[in-house]
Amino acid sequence: MKQANYSSDKLIIDCKDIYLREYRIEDLEKLQEITWQPEVYEFLPGWNATIEERTLWLTEYEIPENQRFKQAVMAGGDIVELYLRMAIVLKENDEFIGWCCSGIKDELPAPNREIMYGISKHFRNRGYTTQAVNGMSEYLFEHTNVEILNAIALITNQASNKVIQKCNFERLNSIEIENESYNHYQRCKRQGHI
Repeated sequence: MKQANYSSDKLIIDCKDIYLREYRIEDLEKLQEITWQPEVYEFLPGWNATIEERTLWLTEYEIPENQRFKQAVMAGGDIVELYLRMAIVLKENDEFIGWCCSGIKDELPAPNREIMYGISKHFRNRGYTTQAVNGMSEYLFEHTNVEILNAIALITNQASNKVIQKCNFERLNSIEIENESYNHYQRCKRQGHI
């Protein structure tokens, strides 16, 4: 079980070497830097936005929606179609190294709540993304009405496919989204927790 902590009304999901916390405006520069790493935007098309777009998204949509998500959890856990966007932060020095988010993926059949993530090229292959995906999954299953989570990864993205499989997602099929082939996975609440 991953511990969720609401210290000072801020959501923190504790994992082994990292923790997940809500986005902050101070994350803007690091988030922008990571989304422009070729290793990230190769597999996450559209994430390499301009600084103006990123600022608008963060201040007008992402941070406020996290607040609405938390309110829905505290009101009983029916999160409907709300998104949760969390920073992946190293415990040892509080460095922002990536993100792990959950929201509705319109291109998937219902129930279509997805878990998605990205991590800096400097922190790959250390188990941090696996910890983040497991932490987010556990949190959603324990504190919300989510019963099924989806994950997709480009067929060519071996690292991402590996993370998803390590997190007990089962491969369903291949799907096409915007002329790209993805592996589609699901993890059900009834499969138990890690």
